[in-house]
Amino acid sequence: MLKFTFLIHRLEGMSREDFVQYHRNIHAPLFMSIPETEKYVRKYVVSHPVDVAGFPPATYDAITDIYFSSMDDYNSFFASENYQLKVHPDEKNFFKLDEVISQVSDEKIVK
Repeated sequence: MLKFTFLIHRLEGMSREDFVQYHRNIHAPLFMSIPETEKYVRKYVVSHPVDVAGFPPATYDAITDIYFSSMDDYNSFFASENYQLKVHPDEKNFFKLDEVISQVSDEKIVK
């Protein structure tokens, strides 16, 4: 499996609470609602930093991990009409599209 990690900054003027609420309760269900998610996505995780004493403040407002079986599945998902017309347009409502950092990994669970 291939793991695609996206590091995201929220929009200027959007509170952390509003950002997390939108990401978890609006965008994630929208992402899950298209049939291509069931067909191509193996795992979808949204993570939001928490403040913990002794740790520096987070650099990003969210980490989204999306797992696919192959690059073909990744390409098919993101090229799909449902993603392009329903999910992608929503992204600009809560995060800075031009500041997303992405990475592709071959995850190995050790424990």
